[in-house]
Amino acid sequence: METNQKFLVSILCAISIVGAFGIPLGDSKFIIQAFSLEFSFIALAVISFKKFRYAYIPNFIIALVVIVGNTVSPKHLEIMSTFHPFYNAIVLIIGGYILQGLLLVSNVISLRKYKKTSITS
Repeated sequence: METNQKFLVSILCAISIVGAFGIPLGDSKFIIQAFSLEFSFIALAVISFKKFRYAYIPNFIIALVVIVGNTVSPKHLEIMSTFHPFYNAIVLIIGGYILQGLLLVSNVISLRKYKKTSITS
């Protein structure tokens, strides 16, 4: 497994771990959506580990959806701007922006490297 692929899989695992800590903190009426999102990150980690090329587009889509979703949610913005509750704000910032941004960047780098090796082969 290439280093880019390992890094991307580790980011997806980190997102899943942070999300697992965040599920109990969220609104209970969104529990099904929260578990669905977590399972999708776990599935993307497995797919990225096994067949790396199949996960590019879903990685982009889900990272952008999470970033946009956190940005347009007034409740999330309030929590992150006031840091109240503190633990929720940390989970939202790390899981919703930092790790998602890393996922996007590492996905772009991996995609470029994959295309470069595909063209030369």
